[in-house]
Amino acid sequence: MSFQAPKGTFDWLPPRSERILAVREALAAPLRGAGYGYIETPVFEDTQLFARGVGESTDIVSKEMYTFPDKAGRSLTLRPEGTASVVRAVLQHNLHAGQLPVKMWYSGSQFRYERAQKGRYRHFWQVGAEALGSEDPALDAELILLGARGFASLGLENVTLLLNSLGDKACRPAYRAALQEFLRGLDLDADTRARVEINPLRVLDDKRPEVQAQLTGAPLVVDHLCAACEAYHEEVRSLLAASGVAFDDDPRLVRGLDYYTRTTFEFVHGGLGSQSAVGGGGRYDGLSEMLDGPPLPGVGWALGVDRTFLAMEAEGLLDDHARSRVQVYGVPLGEEARRRMFLIVNELRAAGVSADMAFGGKGLKGAMKGADRSGAGFALILGERDLAAEAVQVKNLTDAEQTEVPLAKVVDVLKGKVQ
Repeated sequence: MSFQAPKGTFDWLPPRSERILAVREALAAPLRGAGYGYIETPVFEDTQLFARGVGESTDIVSKEMYTFPDKAGRSLTLRPEGTASVVRAVLQHNLHAGQLPVKMWYSGSQFRYERAQKGRYRHFWQVGAEALGSEDPALDAELILLGARGFASLGLENVTLLLNSLGDKACRPAYRAALQEFLRGLDLDADTRARVEINPLRVLDDKRPEVQAQLTGAPLVVDHLCAACEAYHEEVRSLLAASGVAFDDDPRLVRGLDYYTRTTFEFVHGGLGSQSAVGGGGRYDGLSEMLDGPPLPGVGWALGVDRTFLAMEAEGLLDDHARSRVQVYGVPLGEEARRRMFLIVNELRAAGVSADMAFGGKGLKGAMKGADRSGAGFALILGERDLAAEAVQVKNLTDAEQTEVPLAKVVDVLKGKVQ
């Protein structure tokens, strides 16, 4: 049996893979324009970083992490999310000793052992952003705005922003106690009852219909916010409204990670079925201390590249036509022509013109088929007679018009044609 990609993973192949690169670029572009610097962290980390940073009660830590011992017996985990790694890097390299907030963005693979389905993969790609060292509602609003701008730049129209506040250490305990009291009266399985005692907010995030049906009368965190959290949340809302960003208040919104405080948000798309979230994030003011660092308030988000691509597909924003791989395609006929074409193609590339050529000694018919498949606008046909005349035939593949161009001038001529 031939090898296949592991369950829950897939290969990105041309031409779709070219589009996924463009999606990553579009989601990252607003961050670059707002002073966020690129950070790349290891794809595996000390398991305890995620156990403590993401939270023992989360599904991610309890069920979904790819954890393994290395040859020295250390427990390592493939990163299931990006924030804990970024905070670890900021603390390790003392970046918080400089200008605050520390603004970072990243783009890379994450790994979770999830139930594989469309939009939920075991290896997936995110673009993420974190701003550390400042407790300012304007920073929360800025990040949300930059995420919304990324989606809008791709032409997406059906992305909805959901917004909530989870309170802070001053008001969360009273809400937590009220929620626990409510949840203890429900008919829940043993695992969920255990979660009620560890982190009851996570029960609100349970997607099972039999659990959701019992949560209709659950107390809402917005009814338990202290005055400071209420004012903070109101400022985030008013900054978003003043910036023209539409949002829906969702008092039941919680996120699947333990570190969130105050501002919590999610971007959802109507065309994706049950896996509707295309991104989300929030404020995590206690995470640095959980990782043995100093108090370092932070806010961030992660946007799903795969999910964003599916959302674009659902809105009909991806055409089926193969995008042009190159602008010029060389068709050499004979050994001497092949050697000369090899040099011409490399000259074209050096001059900024994307070019390819037929390999393997194909005849005219086979080579022209390759030219059509490449999506090139022009074919260069070089045979023995052309070599003798120190010329090459330039064929416009759109209108089939063919002209003879001296070999010495072909690079300049084509530069003029493809620009």
